Amino acid sequence: MKLPRAAGRRPLSPASRAGIGAAAVLLAIVAAVELADGPESNYLGLIAAAPFLTAVFATWRVVFGVGTVATAIALSFAFADPEMSLQSGVNVAGVALATAIASVVATVRQRQAARIAELARLASVAQQAVLRPLSHELGNLTVAGRYVSATAAADIGGDLYEALDTPYGVRIIVGDVRGKGLEAVRLASIVLGSFRHVAYERADLRAVVADLDRTVARSVGEEDFVTAVLLEERGGILTLINCGHPAPLLLRRGEVSPLDPPGTAPPLGFMPVPIPRVERLEPADRLLLFTDGLGEARRDGEFFPIAERAWGLLGHGRVADGLASLEAALVEWVRGRLEDDIAMVLMQYTSADSPLPAPSPSWEIDEMRESAGDQQGG
Repeated sequence: MKLPRAAGRRPLSPASRAGIGAAAVLLAIVAAVELADGPESNYLGLIAAAPFLTAVFATWRVVFGVGTVATAIALSFAFADPEMSLQSGVNVAGVALATAIASVVATVRQRQAARIAELARLASVAQQAVLRPLSHELGNLTVAGRYVSATAAADIGGDLYEALDTPYGVRIIVGDVRGKGLEAVRLASIVLGSFRHVAYERADLRAVVADLDRTVARSVGEEDFVTAVLLEERGGILTLINCGHPAPLLLRRGEVSPLDPPGTAPPLGFMPVPIPRVERLEPADRLLLFTDGLGEARRDGEFFPIAERAWGLLGHGRVADGLASLEAALVEWVRGRLEDDIAMVLMQYTSADSPLPAPSPSWEIDEMRESAGDQQGG
């Protein structure tokens, strides 16, 4: 039969129990050596380490309790000394002083830990405000997004993604801000805020890129930039623009192929003039967009074989479950040691709702108009 815990009394944390255990072992060893060597030995000064051992893990109350026990043990050995030497008294005073100092250290450490925990919580809230949940159907696409942090203590970084159903089709961006921490989150929020606005306003996807480039250039220094890949799906036509970003992977009928851009383009912030790539989608096609944390994940110098494993992990089932499987496989492959954060978006194309031919991308219409104008002028 278990006795009820006293009201308002909190159970000790595993860290506190570890600190008490370490201190108890130390006290037992010192007491055993002191008794074995007889009254002429004097190891009481070592007892002062007990409260400091506890201060590494436990709260100041636990530290004070351990220090009180340590002081009592030191006093018992001091009074057992028939001569009650000055050295014994100094040792007892040293243990008491060590208890006071260790209690102060534990208090400072506890406050710092609480502050760090609060900052991590606020950072997580900021990250969630920047990266809204992405798991729903948009037009002819089923889309899911996932953010994988390189550290378990904080899920904050500069990787970004967004998917919007605009008058010009579904538009998606996946990007990676150079740098880490709150400054990277600030720039990521600026890029996403701009994208959420201009994606509805610009008919040409290249104009969206130009607007984002100006936004980044105004918000960062000369050496800062944002790699990004943007896509537009409209009536089964996929338009891709890549600005210094890893190429998305197309999963089709059991095969995986990268959708490399027709030409290279620098990241946002460096005035990219990208050449769009156009693909016609087939029903059940899936497309994986990701940041370089996935492509550069390695173990013993070997990169994670994303292209070889993509179909087995992502080619079936729900898109959200596929991303979860990919994350689990990646973390297992690198043995839990990721070097960089990762943003991933997986989309699946169903089919166009309208039986009419899919419209040409806006940039293609502009070029056809320019060509027609040149012929008339000739």
